[in-house]
Amino acid sequence: MQIQYIFELAGTAFFAISGALAANQKSQPDWFGVTFIGFITAIGGGSIRDMLLGSYPLVWIGDVRFLYAIFAGVLLASLFYNQLQKLRKTLFIFDTFGIALFTIIGTEKALLLGVNPLIAAIMGMFSAIMGGVIRDVLTNETPVLFHKEIYATACLAGAFCYLLLHYFDCDRTVSFLLSGLAILLIRIIAVKFNVSLPKFRKEGTD
Repeated sequence: MQIQYIFELAGTAFFAISGALAANQKSQPDWFGVTFIGFITAIGGGSIRDMLLGSYPLVWIGDVRFLYAIFAGVLLASLFYNQLQKLRKTLFIFDTFGIALFTIIGTEKALLLGVNPLIAAIMGMFSAIMGGVIRDVLTNETPVLFHKEIYATACLAGAFCYLLLHYFDCDRTVSFLLSGLAILLIRIIAVKFNVSLPKFRKEGTD
């Protein structure tokens, strides 16, 4: 089983857990509601990526194991909900693992489809963040994309790290691990030390 496939299944489960926890924090939804949010969180970014790249069938349609990963993630979120809620920044942890995995997966898939490396990096970012953006919209939260800490930028940095390693013909597994680790570290440092990009300001005129 290829490392990309393992990472994609793992990332799908992580995002499903993230979505299920976010849904349950907002209200007391039933199993269908929680599973739906987990599903959208897990497959939203990858589906948008594949539609933009013209890659059909969509990953979760072509391989039922991705649905199993989503159901497993939602079930784990239910079984260990109290324990997970006691962990500090649980949602942040699972979301960070998810974006790290999906960024690299999306970047590599775009490269394999023959797009320009810059486009591949953007597709990697889309894979990582769009599911979370849709999750936040559906749960009436400000999309994490607009939070002050670095988010999408970390994904782009990881994607460019992967592109650089790929250019120098580094081992594929090593490239995956180092690029994913770069995203994890950037996100953790950004949140821990409150690092953010300069704000965009448009001065009004009198």
